[in-house]
Amino acid sequence: MNLLEKDQLYIWHPFTQSGIEDISIPITSGEGAILFDEEGNKYIDAISSWWVNLHGHAHPYIADKINQQLRTLEHVIFAGFTHAPAILLAERLLQHTPKNQVKVFYSDNGSTSIEVGLKMALQYYYNIGDPRTCVVALKNSYHGDTFGAMSVGARDSFNVAFEPLLFNVQFIDAPTKDLAEQSFLQLKMIAKKYKIAAFIYEPLLQGSGGMLMHDIEGLHQLIKFCKEENIICVADEVLTGFGRTGKFFASENMSTAPDIMCLSKGLTGGTMALGVTTCTKEIFDAFVSQDKSKTFYHGHSYTANPLACTAGLASLDLLEKEECWIQIKAIENMHLNFATRLSQYKNVEQVRILGTIIAFDLRTDERSGYFNSISTYLKREFLKKQIILRPLGNTVYILPPYCITQLQLEKVYDTIIEVIKEL
Repeated sequence: MNLLEKDQLYIWHPFTQSGIEDISIPITSGEGAILFDEEGNKYIDAISSWWVNLHGHAHPYIADKINQQLRTLEHVIFAGFTHAPAILLAERLLQHTPKNQVKVFYSDNGSTSIEVGLKMALQYYYNIGDPRTCVVALKNSYHGDTFGAMSVGARDSFNVAFEPLLFNVQFIDAPTKDLAEQSFLQLKMIAKKYKIAAFIYEPLLQGSGGMLMHDIEGLHQLIKFCKEENIICVADEVLTGFGRTGKFFASENMSTAPDIMCLSKGLTGGTMALGVTTCTKEIFDAFVSQDKSKTFYHGHSYTANPLACTAGLASLDLLEKEECWIQIKAIENMHLNFATRLSQYKNVEQVRILGTIIAFDLRTDERSGYFNSISTYLKREFLKKQIILRPLGNTVYILPPYCITQLQLEKVYDTIIEVIKEL
């Protein structure tokens, strides 16, 4: 029995309908933006392996740092103990977050960083004697697959089986240019009816929701209102953090900072699982007490794993280099040129760019959205041409690692054009 046969026998893959989709491709190694399968075929990873990889696969600098740490300390319980990688990573992260962020809480992925942020917000009000249970989120959002994260995400086929078990959330329209004022009026109406604990949002960009982009002023209006009403603002920067939008964090585009930030994905450069939730001093202070019932009783066995924290520090070393930001800008400029090429095709609409991300929709006979069946066809055609793209329904997007070369990115563009023409 070969490796692929064993995979089919033993493995249940995520976000995969085994009754429809093709057999998984065994990947044996990676280098830069390229992945290699067991037959030696090369694939350009144009989506950074689910948006996590910043600097390229098997980056030698990050690997060396992890190897050094592995020979010193692989893990230690983080309740009652601490270690240098966690301390140094927290210090350096807070140098890049908005100045109101003062504390770092570690978890182990994007969904758990969201769970932590929601629980912080809800328990904050409980601890100060003003219990609130209402959370406001944006329609069409996606924040993860654990129960709290599902509750604040779009109610659709992703989580319909769990609908009765999700906590009640009030949803408002995402503040696009067309809906910004309507979104604001919806928030004001909810605030009149409920005591809102938190407003959670993906700053500037809804990722899994179809790479939908917000109007900056519209989002700022929502955040400003929340601040005036003492509503905790939770920024989900799991995707948008670490340079993806052209700035270190997307929240830098806002004139008002969030109260809580949730980070993961690019945090370790795509090498190891790690989640971070940061918060303000006011929120942290509400948990400091002689009363043990006010403790934040949340933790994970691998909280602040030293290897993952070391990977985060190594990734920051690379991200803080000037050449990394030169490359980020170069990717954005190449996307802008590609957008001009795309505009020539009648079945392409709503081309949008934000930093290193470009997305567009394909016009089809089906309803737009994640479940548009064209995605299965597109993914298969791209793979045939050795490009890894994973369309969100009829939305095609490119979100490459920063190390991608001009030649590699041009090949991605050319392949997309080929497939569009074939349609």
